[in-house]
Amino acid sequence: MKYFLLCILFCNSFLIAQVVNKTDSNRVKPQDTLVIDSGTKDSLTIFKPTIYDYTYQTQFSEKKIFDTTLTHNKTFIFSQYNNRDNFGKIQFANIGSGYQPLVYEVNPEQNLSLLPTNKSFMILGIKEVKYYDVKTPTTAFIYHNSVSSGAALQSTYTQNIGKNFNFAVEYMGLRSLGVYQYNLASNNNIVFSGHYTSKNNKYEAFAHYLHQNVNNQENGGVSDISLFLDGNSNFSNRLNLPVNLTASDSRFSYRRYYFSQQFRPFSSEKFPFKIRHTIYHQGNKYYYNQSSAEGYYYTDAVDLIDYPLSSKKYSENLSNTVSVLFDKEHFKLDAGVRHQLIKLGMGTALPDALNIPQERSENRIGAVGNLEIKLWNKVALNSNLEFSNGTEFGSFLRSQNLLKFEPIEGYFVNAKVNFQTASPSFNLLMNPSIYKKFNYNLQNPSNESITEIGGDINLKWFKSSVFANYFRIDNYTYLDADAQPQQSSSSLNISQIGGEATFSYGNFHLNPKVLFQSAIENKDLLPMPNFIGRANLFWQSKAFKKAAEIQAGIKVYYFSKFASREYFPVLNEFILPNANSYSIGGQPIADVYFNLKVKRMFFFIEAQHLNTTFMQNKSFTAPNYPIYDFRLNLGIVWYLFS
Repeated sequence: MKYFLLCILFCNSFLIAQVVNKTDSNRVKPQDTLVIDSGTKDSLTIFKPTIYDYTYQTQFSEKKIFDTTLTHNKTFIFSQYNNRDNFGKIQFANIGSGYQPLVYEVNPEQNLSLLPTNKSFMILGIKEVKYYDVKTPTTAFIYHNSVSSGAALQSTYTQNIGKNFNFAVEYMGLRSLGVYQYNLASNNNIVFSGHYTSKNNKYEAFAHYLHQNVNNQENGGVSDISLFLDGNSNFSNRLNLPVNLTASDSRFSYRRYYFSQQFRPFSSEKFPFKIRHTIYHQGNKYYYNQSSAEGYYYTDAVDLIDYPLSSKKYSENLSNTVSVLFDKEHFKLDAGVRHQLIKLGMGTALPDALNIPQERSENRIGAVGNLEIKLWNKVALNSNLEFSNGTEFGSFLRSQNLLKFEPIEGYFVNAKVNFQTASPSFNLLMNPSIYKKFNYNLQNPSNESITEIGGDINLKWFKSSVFANYFRIDNYTYLDADAQPQQSSSSLNISQIGGEATFSYGNFHLNPKVLFQSAIENKDLLPMPNFIGRANLFWQSKAFKKAAEIQAGIKVYYFSKFASREYFPVLNEFILPNANSYSIGGQPIADVYFNLKVKRMFFFIEAQHLNTTFMQNKSFTAPNYPIYDFRLNLGIVWYLFS
C-alpha cells in the first residue's frame, strides 16, 4: 500500500509543473527540480518539477524558461496571426495576407536567397528555431479565430528522452476566407527539431527540418475605391465590392534541412577547444498562378508573350561550414571556412529573344567568425562576421557588432554597428511572366551596401527606453512604378528615434510607444510615415481569490499620412506609387480588449478597429487595399506541462 501511494504521488508531481506565478521569469536559475523526498524512508526519490525545468533556446543563445506571465506586451503578440508584435507594420484586411512595412529594417533572410517581402512575415530563420529541454512531456497551443471563416492554430509538442536528448514537433495551420472577394489565405508550417548532448558533454548536436507554405489568393485590391469611401450601404458587405484580379494566387514554399555538431577533443579545462561542423540545404520556391490572363495587367494580345500562365522562381543554398571554437565562460571565439552552392532560376525558360537565363548558379568560398566577451557581469560584446565570394552574385560581407553594458546599476545601454554589402534581393534580379512588361533581368547590379548605427538605453524610471538608429544605404535597389528594378546612384539616408515607457497608478497602467523617422535624402525612393505611435491604457489585477488574473484596456495605433508604395501581387513586393495613387494614414485604429489568465491558460478577446462601428472606415494598408473593418478577435494560449 505504501508503494502504491508513492506511485500516485510520483505521477501527481509530474502533472503540476508550476505551482506559483512568482517563479515565472526570463532567466534560468541554477536550481531546478525540487526534491520532495530524498529517499531516506524508501529507495524511491520523489521530485517535483518547477518552471525552471522547462526551458528552450536557439542554437546560439542562452536558455530561457517558458514565459507564462501575463504582461502588457502579450496583447500585441497574441493578437497577431504570426504571434509577433506588429509595431512598424500595418496588416492587410485578412489574417495570413501579410503586412506593409512602415519602418525600414534589414532582413538577413533575404540575403542570397529568393524571399518576397510580403511572404517573409512568418518565416523562421536558422537562429529562430527553438530547441527545448523539459523534465516532462510539454505541449503548447496558440489559437486565433480567422476572418469570416477558418482558424489559425499553432501547436508544439516536446519531450526529453533521457537527460541528453530532446525532440520537438511544431505545427502551424492557418486558413482564413476574408471578407473581400478572392482573398483566401492558407498558410502552414511544420518544424521537427532535436538537440543531443553526450553524457560527458564532449559532443553536442542540433538538427531541424522546416517546411513552410505561405499561400494567398491575390485580388489586386478594390477596383473602384470611391465605392468603399462613399459609405454606400450596398457595399457594407465587402463581398459586393469589385476587385482588380479574379483568377490569381501566389504561393511560397520554404524548406530547410539543418544539422550542426560540435566536439571537444580535450577533457582538460586548459584546452577548451571545440570543432564545429554545420551543413544545411535550403530551398525557396515562389509561384504566381493564374487560370487566365488578367485584363488588369494588359490591354492587347501583343502585351503578352508565349509563356505559361503560371510562373515559378526558386533559389537553393547548400552550405557547409567547418570551424574551431575557443570556448570559455567569459570569452568565446569561433572561426571557420564555408563553402556554398547557390542557385537562382525559373521553372520554364523564357523565349531566347529576351536574353534572360533560366538559371544562375555558383560555388562560393568564404569565412565566418564570432566573438563573445563578458566582463564583470556589466559588459558584453557580441561580434560576428560572414564573408563569401562568387563569380555570379559577387562578394558578400556582413558584420554585426553589439555592445551591452550597465554604466550605472539599473541603467542598461545597447549599442550596435552593423555593416552589410550584398547582392540585391534575388526577387529583384530576375522575373518570368506571361506579361511582357513584367519580365526583367537586372544585369551587373552593384552590391547594395547598408551601414547601420544605433542603440537603445533602458532606464528604471517608468520602465522606459529610448532608441535611435541611422541607416546609410548605397546602391539602394527598389521597384519603380512600372515594377522594374532600379538602383539609386546616390545613397539613401534614414534616421529613426523613438521611445517607450510604462506609467502606473495602482492597477491602472499606460504604455505608450513612439517612433519618428525620416529619409534625409532620396525620400521619394522609400516613402514612409514620419510618425508611428501606439498607446495602451489598461487595468490589470488578480481575481477570484488570486486564482486568475484579468487585464482589460484600450489600445490605439496611428501612423501619419504619407504617399505610400503600392502592393504588387505578381512579385509580392511593394512598388513606387504611380501618378494616380494617393496617400494613406492619418486614421487611428482603436482596439478594446479583455484578457484572462487562469493558471497557464490565457484567453484573449479583442474588438479590433472598434472605431469603425461609429465612424466610416477610411484606413488603408496600401493604395486600393482597405484595412480590416471591425472584427472580434478571439485567442487562446495554453501551456500543458504533463
